[in-house]
Amino acid sequence: MKVLVAPAQTQGARRGDFHHAVEGELVRIDPPCAADRRDPDGRCGCGRAFAGLNSARATTTARVADLPLSRADVVEALRSSLAQQGWDPAEAAQEADDLLRTVADVPVGTVYGRRLSKLVALRTTEETASG
Repeated sequence: MKVLVAPAQTQGARRGDFHHAVEGELVRIDPPCAADRRDPDGRCGCGRAFAGLNSARATTTARVADLPLSRADVVEALRSSLAQQGWDPAEAAQEADDLLRTVADVPVGTVYGRRLSKLVALRTTEETASG
């Protein structure tokens, strides 16, 4: 199943990039805080970051990966992460479906950046493979 994971290899290409998540862990798109709500380049950085489900740490890029997971696995990973971080775990199924739908037709290896609620493709599969 195609999912978004934290990649370290694409970091540093853009000003303001950071990577504190664990390489390869599933990521989600947290809502931005008040400081970044209107400005993805705000002082916090959450308006341009993805959150690692296991580490709860942020990264400014996410890569589409094909992992041996089921929808139920992704829902459970999200439910557990949301509960551990104080979010409502009842939202896990809807959030999982949204994330899975977002990457369903995207080539594996595509790397995304985030600008508030919009994902921006930074590199395609071919670019990721060659450089």
